[in-house]
Amino acid sequence: MAYNAVRMSTLPRVSPHAPKVGRARRLLGDYHVTGLFWYRFHKWAVSTLPAWTLGPIILIFTTFFFFTILNIRRAIASNLNAVMGPCGFLERQRRIYATMWSFAWCLTERYERLTTDRPFHQSIESLEHWEAVTSQASGFVMVTAHLGMYEVGSMIPTAHGLRHVNLVREPELDPRAQEFIRECVRTVQGSRYTMHFQSDDPLQGMVFLDALRRGEIVAMQGDRPRAGGRAGGRTVEVTLFGRPIALPSGPASLARTAGVPMLPVFSIREGRRRCRIVFCPPIEVPRTANREADLTWAMNRVAVAVEGAVRRTPHQWFVFRELWPEPAPVNR
Repeated sequence: MAYNAVRMSTLPRVSPHAPKVGRARRLLGDYHVTGLFWYRFHKWAVSTLPAWTLGPIILIFTTFFFFTILNIRRAIASNLNAVMGPCGFLERQRRIYATMWSFAWCLTERYERLTTDRPFHQSIESLEHWEAVTSQASGFVMVTAHLGMYEVGSMIPTAHGLRHVNLVREPELDPRAQEFIRECVRTVQGSRYTMHFQSDDPLQGMVFLDALRRGEIVAMQGDRPRAGGRAGGRTVEVTLFGRPIALPSGPASLARTAGVPMLPVFSIREGRRRCRIVFCPPIEVPRTANREADLTWAMNRVAVAVEGAVRRTPHQWFVFRELWPEPAPVNR
């Protein structure tokens, strides 16, 4: 019993909203869509091949994955039904392909930012919300979703040399892929940008709390819980697209403890190496005697911001597991 408990504690936890994998991943290993090979290949292609070749390559691989990764296709279609409403077969396929196409371009341009000196153009919407939180000496929690070029928004403060940013990412399914991403980002971290992967280390929360108290920024994703998210009360039940969903309470809990606001930020891709950074109104987390109610209220406000951003560009919402699975039909 003791041996099994220790062994289980060392296994990587899979995010409840990570892509659903099974026999194919066991058979293909590094060559599965979530495997290390594709991370390395994508970076190599972006950093080595001429920029004009990326369009044809993305067309080929988007089409290939469209016909091969069935679980992810099913998840995309199901989640977009909540956003855009039910549809027929042909429209369903168009939605799936459009989302995969958008994801391929967003991922490609992430590697371009990290490995090349190709120019990027960024425009900013609702800058007054950014100025409202940066006018204070205290830090704040920048909360976003798996939407568009979501890592770009967290780099905005460092581009202007304003504040140190602590970007918090979910662990990758493959630990080697996680280390690969860490190495890619290391070249741009510098003195004002640090990437953290979420862990079960109880001291990690103190690191982020201390950062906020020093006036730094902690950037977190708020549209899905991390691995083991339901354990220990780390999620709250809110409503997204009129449906119940468990969102991580971590961003609101951290902001409430530090006494700082949350700022919803979304990075929407608008064309080749072009994106728009959208700032939403800051969210002040209440500090009443009912902590659970405070966190639920705050994360509901985050859900409203996420819903608005996703409705604006539904094919850039990259959540590849069914959020609201339909029950299997009952055979009679």
